[in-house]
Amino acid sequence: MPTEKEILDYHNKPRPGKIEIVPTKPCMSQADLSIAYTPGVGLPCQKIQAEPNLSYDYTNKANLVGVITNGTAVLGLGNIGALAGKPVMEGKAVLFKRFADLDVFDIEIKTEDPDEFIRTVKLLEPTFGGINLEDIKAPDCFYIEDTLRNEMDIPVFHDDQHGTAIITGAALINACRLTGRRIEDLAVVINGAGGAAIATARMFVQLGVRRKNIVFVDSRGVVYKGREKGMNPYKEEFAADTAKRTLEEVVPGADVLLGLSVKGAFSEELLKLLNRDPIIFALANPDPEIGYFEAKQARPDAIIATGRSDYPNQVNNVLGFPFLFRGALDVRASAINEEMKLAATYALAELPHQDVPDSVIRAYGNTALTFGPEYIIPKPLDQRVLLKVAPAVARAAVDSGVARTGYPDNVSYMQSLEARLGPEREIMRKIITQAQQDPKRIVFPEGDHPVILRAAHHVARDGIARPVLLGNRQTIENLAEELHVPLEGIEILDHTQSGIFEQYVQKLHMMRARKGWGPAETRNQLENRFVFGAMMVHEKMVDGQVHGISRSYPDSIRPVLQVIPRKPGVDKVSGVYLMIFRDRTLLFADATVNINPSSQDLAEIAILTGEVARFFDIDPRIAMLSFSNFGATRHPDAKLVESAVEIVQERDPSLAIDGEMQADTAVVAEILNEHYPFNRLQAPANVLIFPELSSGNIAYKLMQRLGGAKAVGPLLMGISRPFNVLQRDTDMENVVNVTAITVAQAQEYEQG
Repeated sequence: MPTEKEILDYHNKPRPGKIEIVPTKPCMSQADLSIAYTPGVGLPCQKIQAEPNLSYDYTNKANLVGVITNGTAVLGLGNIGALAGKPVMEGKAVLFKRFADLDVFDIEIKTEDPDEFIRTVKLLEPTFGGINLEDIKAPDCFYIEDTLRNEMDIPVFHDDQHGTAIITGAALINACRLTGRRIEDLAVVINGAGGAAIATARMFVQLGVRRKNIVFVDSRGVVYKGREKGMNPYKEEFAADTAKRTLEEVVPGADVLLGLSVKGAFSEELLKLLNRDPIIFALANPDPEIGYFEAKQARPDAIIATGRSDYPNQVNNVLGFPFLFRGALDVRASAINEEMKLAATYALAELPHQDVPDSVIRAYGNTALTFGPEYIIPKPLDQRVLLKVAPAVARAAVDSGVARTGYPDNVSYMQSLEARLGPEREIMRKIITQAQQDPKRIVFPEGDHPVILRAAHHVARDGIARPVLLGNRQTIENLAEELHVPLEGIEILDHTQSGIFEQYVQKLHMMRARKGWGPAETRNQLENRFVFGAMMVHEKMVDGQVHGISRSYPDSIRPVLQVIPRKPGVDKVSGVYLMIFRDRTLLFADATVNINPSSQDLAEIAILTGEVARFFDIDPRIAMLSFSNFGATRHPDAKLVESAVEIVQERDPSLAIDGEMQADTAVVAEILNEHYPFNRLQAPANVLIFPELSSGNIAYKLMQRLGGAKAVGPLLMGISRPFNVLQRDTDMENVVNVTAITVAQAQEYEQG
């Protein structure tokens, strides 16, 4: 737990608060100013006056949410007032931006009068695409939300109610699957009767729970028909026809115990009264009604969820509100209705049944995550939630008639969502889409490696490639069962038992006889799955190969070079990384193969990297890097780079290439063009050729670890067939990306 000083420093330094406004358009020149403000800004104003819906096109309304509170029910702190609630609203803004790329203005309204609050929010309607109500006490929150939803023409959503309901509903669906229950047969006890509890009960009813099977308990006991004290119309909706009056009386035989109340409300003795395989959701925050381990000790057969991140099955509203608003605003919805909430619930319930990305596993302590009692809802940091929930919500908005637009083209919409997760997702989505048009057979020699097996499942499931795993079938099948990875669409080949093994021995011996390989040596080499896979590529049994996750790069690349020839005219193979930053994409070469390249080698690397750039639809501007700028230092190392530039210009005059130059000169336009106006690039370089391996390797690793870049690769250049050699211990997402690239390369190879 962070210390008090750490918490306050976080909110105070380097500048107070957690959010800022950043311009999205240039505002550097007089021309920029004349468009951004007067006189140019008048034109979109006139267009919006004539057609109000154009506000979604000419302003940020389509991406702007108002997070609004009066501070009457802030977290577990109670009625602390609007101003004291502002840090929470800023935090909510951060979550909207972080998880769904939505912008937020937080607004704190200093009133406890519900009608005054309603009037104020209604007047703000022109500003926002949607309103997220936050931390408003019950029962005012019901009245405020219902009124605003009826009187405003943009989505209004009280997250404390419906966010909890959506996440808990998804958890209930999967808990029922695990325990073999039918939702309509559940007996449910809910402890707490505030906004979140009522909304969750309504969600349960929509999912199929019978209203008569739900019993509420609040601070005064059971909410029953005829009770007078502490009642309101919202509790009356769920008043039970029962003579029981206490929590201890209604719990025996219940299937579900939901707590949205206070710390310590549940005892171990109480849990023992529940039905078999009980479903226990103890969601009081920050401390649950009973601790996870105490609940497990009392009921080892239970499925348990809490609101805490240090326990399994965290019911966290961040799984709901960012994506609900993302989908709603993307189709310009006028409301968030029950159909959209249900769509979000079902979409969330589907995700735990799918393989979990390595990035999520790493974020949660490298603990395996597979569908089961300790993993019934997605983790809050799982980026797939955006790609799953937002489209489901958008589709439901269109189908239910509250969208102002039709459902967007699915491919382009998914690409736009991918881009919101980071520029690397946008770039790779194009390659993946290309691969899916004609998936190729790709062999993975390390078929019994967990990351490779999971990547093979992903590429097979998504139609990216037709994977062939080399290895012992029983070993791979056992591993797949252990990891809960389906083998559908995956081919397994035990190469030593294959009928083609002897054929390959003869063919490879013919290829390597003058390289010192006798028949015995050839047979021994072919037992290496990397070599066997390379022969499969050579003999066109498969279209490409991806390997290297379990060995050093030199050991991984050697078998490829022993079997597959280089491209005609290429002297040495080399490697390139696609380095994807938030605002630009660069190619780094060579960071993997050639230790001390000559001028001829550097020229060849530059030409090959230019080809790779065009493969990614990047018009190459190549900088040949050094410690010197354009002859400033007459050192042999600088001269070597300068000579490489001259060689490239002779071989391919069409390439935009220059150097030698320092790294900052290459990537900073002001330095490049102001200090060296004679340069041939005239814009920052997007291809960086490093003078030797150490500098390239150091640079890519620093940029990946400290510079916020996503490294895709390495990609092998100069080889005549589609091969890519991974860095040892790379993650599953990179294997999928490299596989997609290999398929796209195979498609190009096939086309000649």
